[in-house]
Amino acid sequence: MNSDSTFSDAPFLADNLALDFINSEYGVDDKRHDCFIDDQSVADWLSRAEVLPDINGQQLPDGLLTEARELRDTARNIVHAAISGAPAELAVINRVLEVGCPIRKLEWHDDVQHFRIAVYQNTRSPSGLLWPIADALVSLITSEKFEFVRQCEAHDCILLFHDLSKSHRRRWCSMATCGNRMKVAAFRSRKKTD
Repeated sequence: MNSDSTFSDAPFLADNLALDFINSEYGVDDKRHDCFIDDQSVADWLSRAEVLPDINGQQLPDGLLTEARELRDTARNIVHAAISGAPAELAVINRVLEVGCPIRKLEWHDDVQHFRIAVYQNTRSPSGLLWPIADALVSLITSEKFEFVRQCEAHDCILLFHDLSKSHRRRWCSMATCGNRMKVAAFRSRKKTD
């Protein structure tokens, strides 16, 4: 990530919901920016990711920030463990999956005169709001396409992405930031040796 570039919000460039959630903390070297500063900033991120249910004026559940940061750290550890083929601590992810699991109900739909399955997301607990992230992480790490999860090749960038390109040769989180920066650095290095 280019130190000159700033994001007013977390970058959405990973091509995967769980990886974008992990990338909500980004930075260069030891300088990190956390997009989650309070419960509302987490809700705003979930809204941008289009996974925040309509809470109808209801107050955000207490502890959303704490649980989001805990889930993000756990998700990052799980992804890195899965990349290296090592075990990871799963208690946090499993708790979010269990506590936050949406309720499915069979309902009659009057307008079209047939039954349907209605899904109700738990909006009264942090786990309920974060459940889509945990579900996306489980889907990602158990997918045969997990092998295409990459960390940006820029030496100072921590962002992850799911390489869904046809050739699976994507190297940077973003060509506009890290890709251009690394190409300019390589060009300058070659010019110095000429």
